[in-house]
Amino acid sequence: MRQAGALIAWHTWLNGKRTQAGIFALDFGTPMKLLRRLLLSQRETDRFRSRVNCYLTSNFVDSYLTTARGSDEARLLRYGKKVYSQNEEDGIIEEIFRRIGTKSCRFVEIGAADGMENNTVWLLRQGWSGTWFEGRETLVATIREKFKPLVAQGRLDVRREFVDRESARRLDNAGTFSGIDLFSLDIDGNDYHIVAELEHLEARLVVLEYNAKFPPPYKFAMAYNADPNFSWDLTDYSGVSLSAWDYLMERKGYALVGCNITGVNAFYVRKDLVEGKFSGPLTAENHYEPARYWLSSGFVSGHPPNYGENHFGE
Repeated sequence: MRQAGALIAWHTWLNGKRTQAGIFALDFGTPMKLLRRLLLSQRETDRFRSRVNCYLTSNFVDSYLTTARGSDEARLLRYGKKVYSQNEEDGIIEEIFRRIGTKSCRFVEIGAADGMENNTVWLLRQGWSGTWFEGRETLVATIREKFKPLVAQGRLDVRREFVDRESARRLDNAGTFSGIDLFSLDIDGNDYHIVAELEHLEARLVVLEYNAKFPPPYKFAMAYNADPNFSWDLTDYSGVSLSAWDYLMERKGYALVGCNITGVNAFYVRKDLVEGKFSGPLTAENHYEPARYWLSSGFVSGHPPNYGENHFGE
């Protein structure tokens, strides 16, 4: 009964707040109807939880963007937008390229998953082309079926491969990371060691997942794991801290121009492209955003993602 009372209180509070916020239609009906739905249907429980998460995320983001930091137009935080990305990376990537321009409109993404939620599928929708690396056979099969027209046109190259230190070096020497506009990496493990092997990285923008558990100036990188069957155990022993990325990327000719509000991804731009375009100083201390992973489930963009041909073309 205590839980039931808490849910009814949530209902009353949310229905009161939604009028003030004016952003979500959180009409759950009467408290007893809400309680009956929650008790009878797991689906309704999940739907309720999703709506609460959306509201809380929107409320937090709206509030944060009114602060001096969040409202600074030179920073990237206010430009976040989710189309297909996990969080609001799509909008940040779009804004960065608005400032620095594009050249080839080509990308490489390592850790593409099933293609429905990554940092480059929205670019594909806008006419880009590139290469996806994914090691899991079932996900690669899904990509090849779902994106069959783009694969047939040669706009999307799908490679089944768990990229490790040795293969990263081979791909680098083969020119995989040359002449591209965007490089994105998210494999929850050997990320640092893979980027360290890239001597010919020329991407205008590099998107790297960081471990926000470790704030600047602490440098952390997970020890290299040569096990081809390695998978993240969902603990904080994973990835790379922001200061460690800064240490490596500065030596590769890149500057940190921002992080997203969830504290998941860091955005690095080639030093020859950054002057006067972003909020300085271009350091981990300035651009670090703490772990706000709870926001991720609240970033929703319409119905669940799918992919099909567009009548108007890409």
